[in-house]
Amino acid sequence: MKEKINDYIQQTGGFEAEEILKFAYSEFGDRLSFATSLGEEDQVLTDLIAKAEPRIRIFTLDTGRLFQESYDLLAKNQKRYPMAVDVYFPNAAKIESMVKEHGVNLFYDSVENRKMCCGVRKVEPLQRALSTVDAWITGLRRSQSVTRANMKTFEWDDANQKVKINPLADWSLDRLREYIQTNKVDVSPLHEKGFVSIGCAPCTRAIKPGEDIRAGRWWWEAPEQKECGLHNNPNRPPAKS
Repeated sequence: MKEKINDYIQQTGGFEAEEILKFAYSEFGDRLSFATSLGEEDQVLTDLIAKAEPRIRIFTLDTGRLFQESYDLLAKNQKRYPMAVDVYFPNAAKIESMVKEHGVNLFYDSVENRKMCCGVRKVEPLQRALSTVDAWITGLRRSQSVTRANMKTFEWDDANQKVKINPLADWSLDRLREYIQTNKVDVSPLHEKGFVSIGCAPCTRAIKPGEDIRAGRWWWEAPEQKECGLHNNPNRPPAKS
């Protein structure tokens, strides 16, 4: 599959997001899943999937540290859309061991600790969620952060040995929000309070005017470190300064 990435990019050149979703399902069928974290991008993709290809499987990760607003939004999705959402949880024994040894808020102490927590709460459940698929869809956009500036619509996910599909890669935040308004897509009320990127509650804050849109995630770390392990891609060319 890795060798087909460039072919996928060429075949879908100029495609809109809906067309990319249809193409992806035609290529992978039931071996395809969409990972939603319930952010604005993922809410748009959920709406697009419902309209373009509702047979695409959907899953989300419940880290145990999410905002209540995220759970409320998931409940809205379950009532509004016909697609079922599979929820994956971290291993309880690993959480207990980690918290006992490093503390409940270990992620503030060091980058290593933060990545450890993300590994237990996100990466391992993601690996289980992806164990039955060959490709997965994400809501990543190039303009979200420096770590994603050169992202392609189709990439090879080395960590999980899967095809990774980013239908909204070239969407701007303005285009995203225009779609949300036009199609009356449900989004978290946290966005109106200045939260742009929403993850676990202890690691997410509202951003200030003029700040980068990822400034509210792990704000105590340098921008180039701000990935949780779900979307690292060492093969992606670095952003130009």
